[in-house]
Amino acid sequence: MKKSNAMGRIGMAHEETKSGVQNGMKLLLALFMVLSTIGVSAQKNAVLDAFAKHNIDTGVLNPENLQLPKNYAYELQQTTITSASQKVIRAQFDPSLPKEEQWTVLTVDGKSASRSDTNSFRKNQKKEQPAAQTDDATYRIEKETPGQLVISYKQNPNPSDKDAAFMKDCRMYMTINLKTKKVEQVQAINEKPLKIKMLNAEKFDLTIKYSWNEQAKRYFTTTENLDMMAKFLGQATPVQTLSEYSNYNKR
Repeated sequence: MKKSNAMGRIGMAHEETKSGVQNGMKLLLALFMVLSTIGVSAQKNAVLDAFAKHNIDTGVLNPENLQLPKNYAYELQQTTITSASQKVIRAQFDPSLPKEEQWTVLTVDGKSASRSDTNSFRKNQKKEQPAAQTDDATYRIEKETPGQLVISYKQNPNPSDKDAAFMKDCRMYMTINLKTKKVEQVQAINEKPLKIKMLNAEKFDLTIKYSWNEQAKRYFTTTENLDMMAKFLGQATPVQTLSEYSNYNKR
């Protein structure tokens, strides 16, 4: 009987110890989650405090507010330069046309574009996808001077946008002019080698510049400059693509 009672007490002690360990683990997990939340909040709050200090509209932190407008027509001149060639395309976008006809190529290398040029260009245009979401845990203030504020962050591309999945491995740098209180540019730089469709990119540096239109109360993209070191079939080659946007007209 005594042996049975002793075994029972040992069993109870074991269960109590097991329960205590489990409760301790739950407490540690809860504490970790609280500390993580505090860390995330602190990082974003530091950026929000800087915005408040300089009277900057926090709406610029929403990626949708810096996208190309869906209800404006505009023109595009795109110059692509590789070590072996250069190509200049002039095109125009009109959202009032049927979706498959919204892009029209005007010229290629100064010559009138063919129907084939337009079809090829349309095929290569990125399909409309929801905007990427910013990861609040990645906000940082990179630089703050009397004339300029630079913050950085990372984005989580929409799961449905597989072509942009590589952007999760890039850090975004937003430069704000403290005199105008407006965004001047956003630069995306890769933090590790990227896989972009069939290409491997050791270097990816995309700089998008913006202008603020007071009448329209929105930002318009003026240029996108992509500087990339791409490797295709084992061969590395520099690729630069300069896209210049102009003549925005609301439709």
